[in-house]
Amino acid sequence: MAAIQCLAVENTITRKKAGSQQLLVFLLAVDNLDFDKQVDVTWAGPDGEWHILAAKYLGPRGERQEYWQARLVLNGKIGRDLAGNVSFALRLRCQAGEFWDNNGGWNFQSKQGSGVTLARGLRLQNLRIKPKLEDGQQYVQIKVAVDPDMRAEAVVLHWTDDNWRHTRQTKCHRNKRLKQRGAQVWTARLKADDAFALQYSICCQTPQQEIWDNNGGKNYCISREPLKVMILNLHCYQEDRQDFKFSQIAKAITEQAVDIVCLQEVAEHWNDGRGDWNSNAANIINQRLKPPMHLYTDWSHLGFDKYREGVAILSRYPLHHTHSRYVSDSHDAYGIHSRKVVMGQVHVPYMGAINVFSAHLSWWEDGFRQQFQRLSEWADSLQDSSVKATLLCGDFNIAAGSIGYRQVVSGNQYEDQYLAANHQGLFEKIFRVNDAHWGGLMTDDYRIDYIFMNKSSDLQVASARVLFTDWDYGQVSDHVGYLMAFQPK
Repeated sequence: MAAIQCLAVENTITRKKAGSQQLLVFLLAVDNLDFDKQVDVTWAGPDGEWHILAAKYLGPRGERQEYWQARLVLNGKIGRDLAGNVSFALRLRCQAGEFWDNNGGWNFQSKQGSGVTLARGLRLQNLRIKPKLEDGQQYVQIKVAVDPDMRAEAVVLHWTDDNWRHTRQTKCHRNKRLKQRGAQVWTARLKADDAFALQYSICCQTPQQEIWDNNGGKNYCISREPLKVMILNLHCYQEDRQDFKFSQIAKAITEQAVDIVCLQEVAEHWNDGRGDWNSNAANIINQRLKPPMHLYTDWSHLGFDKYREGVAILSRYPLHHTHSRYVSDSHDAYGIHSRKVVMGQVHVPYMGAINVFSAHLSWWEDGFRQQFQRLSEWADSLQDSSVKATLLCGDFNIAAGSIGYRQVVSGNQYEDQYLAANHQGLFEKIFRVNDAHWGGLMTDDYRIDYIFMNKSSDLQVASARVLFTDWDYGQVSDHVGYLMAFQPK
């Protein structure tokens, strides 16, 4: 199979009093050979002049391919000639090399006004591949192309808005009055309402059989944006180029569209214990966001002999029921092991209420066991049927696989979300079958920063990555920081 291939071409002409318009749409299948790639359609009209039309990524196609689309609209009314009949070829460029599909050197052809043409041998194809469900969007339009030789009797969408706990069926409609050349086009509209995501597959019913397009067994999915949570220990004003690093943190929050940020070692000048809000690190970072987020912070103790040191939560959504409390035995403002945790409840659209805790606990030998126990009991006391998830976020000062880590995961209540996203086999050994030897498999895992989510949560982690590295936003602390995305189960 070619590394790049054309699945369907749409070449339609619309004529109005103001002039004519030609629409060219190329739907492509591209092998996922590399993360960074450039996909183009080179095309020419009857004048023989070649043009390059860049394609855009749409979403995954099965396990190893991606959907890409190139789209061009030409208007005759503004003095530009329509393309008419089109010759074209496809090009993929990535680190693995340059790949072409030019029909064996003859190029592909698309006649003006030919409607939708499917690739040879392709009988059924979804044409409206769109991975994102916009905020507030209530309906999703589906467009399906069917080979006319199939003599389709019906095209039915099998879909769900609750991850297949319930399945619905919606029939597509074909406008028979529309003179369609090429493939038949069937359409339907699905109601999204307040669903986070819609998943669907397509069934074409013919006199002889049923033909399915279920995206290579993966089904099609269109969803809202996931909830993105970032955790980072700021290192309490101990960094060189500190102001620049604050800006880099703000840049990452903006560019990654982070929804919730949990910060530790948030410092502000001691000022005889009164503090100095203008020097508060979380406040400075927040003011560099456009617009600023909702912020809740509190301090625990004197840090580095000159700062009020604490923790903070920043949220794009309003913070409700905010509260802070000591989880340590000591409440001494001059004691480094006086540890305070802050929490807030966030009502996330399409997900519900989520309790978020930002914590910086002591090392095992300095009181972790008691501190985590108090944190866990506090979180439990706030958990009820209205809370969809509880996230314990921050610097826990326990190495992965250590005795402190075992205390957290062996309680059979909270799961390590970075592990869930990136180490499925190891995650299963720890949280599903409780393999007695799992600890030895984590000897090279030096994390002490975590997001622990309760097992009864209605959410699941979709992705997790290290954020502040030399090859990304640079090192901004003595901690790397993590970004994780969550979606409903």
